[in-house]
Amino acid sequence: MKEPLSSDASVCATDDPRSDPAPALTSQARPLFLVGMMGAGKTTIGRHVARLLQREFVDLDHELEARCGVRVSVIFDIEGEVGFRKRETASLDACTLRKDIVLATGGGAVLAEENRRYLRDRGIVVYLRASADELYRRVARDHTRPLLQTADPQEKLRSLLAQRAPLYEEVAHITFDTGSMPVAQASRELARLLQHYEADQ
Repeated sequence: MKEPLSSDASVCATDDPRSDPAPALTSQARPLFLVGMMGAGKTTIGRHVARLLQREFVDLDHELEARCGVRVSVIFDIEGEVGFRKRETASLDACTLRKDIVLATGGGAVLAEENRRYLRDRGIVVYLRASADELYRRVARDHTRPLLQTADPQEKLRSLLAQRAPLYEEVAHITFDTGSMPVAQASRELARLLQHYEADQ
């Protein structure tokens, strides 16, 4: 098995965001699954990468909300985290069988061993990595995150990252540091990295 690739996005900060668009991966390419903490950029970068690679973008939380007819925060309120995770696994099972997609998972999707198996076995998994401080900067004003509705959300975020980082690393084929690079540049760099990974398989 190949070692996971790693990229420090900050080294490419001089790229021109208008140049060098990435061509699409081959039609036989496996689906792409993005994992990482809330605020890591899974949805934002995922949309850009999907456009570059000419693929459909799918957000797992949005798929789950469409299935249930209510927002994730409401599912948490009614069924708690245990109930939410069961629904998340069912949605993940269905989504990871779809072809030609870029899938942004929820931050806690890697917690279940079953989920990690779906991700690792059915596609290429990219861990979008960022520091706890950077993650908090990105989500500090977002009041829709159920797990951050605590007296000390910054400490909660640090605790979640410490718990989940080893699981992200375990499941990832590629690790990509999002850093402070503009989204368009980070997306192009990740698209190129994915193409190199595909070519080496």
